[in-house]
Amino acid sequence: MKVAKPGISIPHRGSRTKLTGWWFVIIAVVMIAAFYFYPMIQALLLSFKTGKGANLHYTGLDNYKRLFSDKTFLTAVKNTFIYLIIQVPIMIILGMFISVLLNDRNLKFKGFFRTAIFLPCVTSLVAYSIIFKYLFGTDGLVNLGLTKLHIIAEPINWITDPFWAKVTIIIAITWRWTGYNMIFYLSSLQNIDNSIYEAARIDGASAFRQFFTITIPLLKPIILFTSITSTIGTLQLFDEIVNITKGGPGQSTMSISQYIYNLSFKYSPDFGYAATVSYSIVIMIIILSFVQFKVAGDK
Repeated sequence: MKVAKPGISIPHRGSRTKLTGWWFVIIAVVMIAAFYFYPMIQALLLSFKTGKGANLHYTGLDNYKRLFSDKTFLTAVKNTFIYLIIQVPIMIILGMFISVLLNDRNLKFKGFFRTAIFLPCVTSLVAYSIIFKYLFGTDGLVNLGLTKLHIIAEPINWITDPFWAKVTIIIAITWRWTGYNMIFYLSSLQNIDNSIYEAARIDGASAFRQFFTITIPLLKPIILFTSITSTIGTLQLFDEIVNITKGGPGQSTMSISQYIYNLSFKYSPDFGYAATVSYSIVIMIIILSFVQFKVAGDK
């Protein structure tokens, strides 16, 4: 047993353990700060500047005031919110419905179906977007199949018509990301004790009532999580727009992220205003996430 000398303190073992733990995470903290937080701060400062190329100077809130009079930005926001309002509920409901079906103990080949539905999430964004572009082309397989089935008399202009172009984008996003949400719902369903459903069946509750009185309440945290992540992903929508419709026809499918890209690299470079548009997405995400938390009623 060590005896401390007068005036000399011996470090406690707990403090040594905490110090060791910090050494394990310090590299990750430094990397995150350098590659995430520092660029975020620099982008925020950049949003208060204006000018072409590298010739930038501070102009206060002028860029943020410009947002409300920028017709292209307002069109991009309208298009993005159309995708958000239509696609996110479809994706969440469809993912939940599929997860309930795949959670059935009596279903055969469950592993195959789970893998098949999740596979779109790991495919290349560019590759699948180009495939969708050809599938929904005027002479694509979709029009060919609908014509053969006598559902349509003439090919639909999926890519060149403003309405059908939005429909194509929504179908593409839903196909890719439904399996992502399904995995979260499925993992949560497998953690629900089956005795709860057995007790409900003994009490005479139908499958429909079990779903709305047991499944949905117990999935509430996952529903909130997937709704927020889906909202964030939709507000940042870029690859599908660029590779399928290029924002057209006109600006009918342009998203906010594509507009940021155009401001930075396609038009005369205006990095200050592009940063301002980027932070408008941040503000939208904060507001919508706050609303979703309030609607869910979770602290």
